[in-house]
Amino acid sequence: MAISPLRARLALKTQEASFICRRCLHNQPSTTLNFRLLRNQRAIPSRPPNKPIPRHARPQTTTANAHKPPSSPLAALSQTITRRASPTSASRTTPHPSSSSFPATSSKSVAYWLLASATSVFGIVLFGGLTRLTESGLSITEWRPVTGSFPPRDESAWEEEFARYRLSPEFKMLNSRMNVEEFKKIYWMEWTHRLWGRVVGITFLLPTVYFVARRRVSARMAMKLVGICGLIGFQGVIGWWMVKSGLKDDLLETGTHPRVSQYRLATHLGTAFVAYLAMLWNGLEILREHRLLRDPEQGLKLLETLRHPSLRTFRRSVAGLSGLIFVTAISGALVAGLDAGLVYNNFPWMGQNILPPRREMLDPLYSHTRDNRDLVWRNMFENPVLAQLDHRILATTTFTAVLALWAYSRYSPAVRQLLPRAGRMGMLGLVHLVSLQVILGISTLWYLVPTPLAAAHQAGALALLSGVLVLGGRVWVPQRTMRLVRNAVAQAQGQAQGKSGSLVGQRGPDAMIRAKIARPVSA
Repeated sequence: MAISPLRARLALKTQEASFICRRCLHNQPSTTLNFRLLRNQRAIPSRPPNKPIPRHARPQTTTANAHKPPSSPLAALSQTITRRASPTSASRTTPHPSSSSFPATSSKSVAYWLLASATSVFGIVLFGGLTRLTESGLSITEWRPVTGSFPPRDESAWEEEFARYRLSPEFKMLNSRMNVEEFKKIYWMEWTHRLWGRVVGITFLLPTVYFVARRRVSARMAMKLVGICGLIGFQGVIGWWMVKSGLKDDLLETGTHPRVSQYRLATHLGTAFVAYLAMLWNGLEILREHRLLRDPEQGLKLLETLRHPSLRTFRRSVAGLSGLIFVTAISGALVAGLDAGLVYNNFPWMGQNILPPRREMLDPLYSHTRDNRDLVWRNMFENPVLAQLDHRILATTTFTAVLALWAYSRYSPAVRQLLPRAGRMGMLGLVHLVSLQVILGISTLWYLVPTPLAAAHQAGALALLSGVLVLGGRVWVPQRTMRLVRNAVAQAQGQAQGKSGSLVGQRGPDAMIRAKIARPVSA
C-alpha cells in the first residue's frame, strides 16, 4: 500500500512519458518498483523492499515478454516503453513525414545540375566575347526583360528596330552605310546573347525553388543557391548598365571609337566569372562530400593528410594563385574594353624595348586634376598602353607562379610524399592550361586580335580559373567537410559496436533498464 500512489501516478503518465529518469532507476523506491515489475513477468520470489536485488536474479527483458498481456499497470507501462524504445522499431529507421529539417548533405542530382549550369555560363561568357568582338553588343538600344525576348516578326518591326539603332553613336560614327539586312546579323547576335542570359536565370531559379522546397539540399547550400540566383539577376542589370554606356555621346571623346565603358565591361565579366565559379565550386564540393562519406575512415585519413603542417604552404599558395589568376583575367577585360590589344603587337618587346616610353605609359592627357594626383591610376585603367603592359606583367607573373608551384610540389620531399595523386594531377593540369593560355595570348597579339583567337583566349582564362579551383578542391579542407566525415566515422563505429552486442552509446529507457539488469556479477 505504501507504493500505490506512485503506481497511480505512473499509470496516469503512461500517455505523456516515454522515459524513466535515472533517479527512478537508482533510488531505493524505484528499485522496488523495477523488482515488482520483473516479478510480474517472471515470477521471481518476493524480497523485502529494503534489500537490494542480487544481480544474478535480474532477468533479461525479451521481445517475447513484450507481447504477453500485462498483469498490472506497471507491466503495461513497461511494454509501452519497450515498444517505443526498441531498436527495431520503425520510428528509428523512418523519418517523421512532417519533418521539415534540411539534410546534412545535398543530393548528387543538385551537384550535376550545378555543373550543367556552370557549363551554360561558360558558354554564354564565350558567346558574349564573340558579341563584343563582332561589335554586335550595341545593336539593341533598349532593355526589355520580358517583351525583349521576342524578336521583330515582320518588316515594319524590323524597320522600327533599325530606326532606333540609327540614333546610336555607333551607327553615326561607324555603320552609317549599313542597311537592314546587315543590321539583322548583328541584331541576332545580341538577341541570342540576351536570350541565353534569360535561359540561364530561369533554369537556375526554378530548380533552386524545387530543391529547397523538397529539402534536397543542406541549409547552407540552400543559402548559397539563393545567393547565386540574386547574382544572376544582378548580372542582367549590370549587362544593361554596360550597354547603356556605349549609347551616350557624352562618354565619347572627339575622334574616339564608340565602345562601352571598360570599367563596366570588367564588372560585367567579373560578375559572370564569380557566378560560374560559385556553381562549379559548390557542385564539386557536393560530389567530394559524397565520395568521402562513401568510405568515412579512408576519407578521414585523406583529410588529415591534407591538413598536415607540411602542406600548409602549398595550400596557401594555391589560394594566392587563384586570386592572382582572377586579377589577371579582370585586367584582360580592361584590355578588351580599351582595345589595347591593337597598340603593340609584338612580344616580348613593346616597340623597340621591353617597356614603352615613359611618356606613353604615364600620359598627362588622362589626368583629370590640375596637380596630376590621379595620373598613375587613371593611366592604369584608361591608357591602352599601360593597360596592356599591366596585363603582360600579370600574365607573366601568373605563368611563373604556376611553374614555381609545380616545381615545389615535385621537388619538395615532404610535399611530394604527402600530396595525393589527385593533387599532383591537378597541379600538372594547371601547368598545361597556363601554357596554352600564354600561347593563345601571344598569338592574339601577333595576329592583330583575330576573332577566333581572341575568343579562345577569353575561354582559356575561364578554363585556367576552373583548373585552379579544381586543384583547390583537392587540397583544401573545409571545416564543414571535416566535421561531416568525423561524424560519419563516429556513427559507423557506434553501429559496429551495436551490432556486436555492446551497450555503449545506446540511449533510451529500454537501454538503461537492460544496462542495469545485465550488469555483471562481482566475484
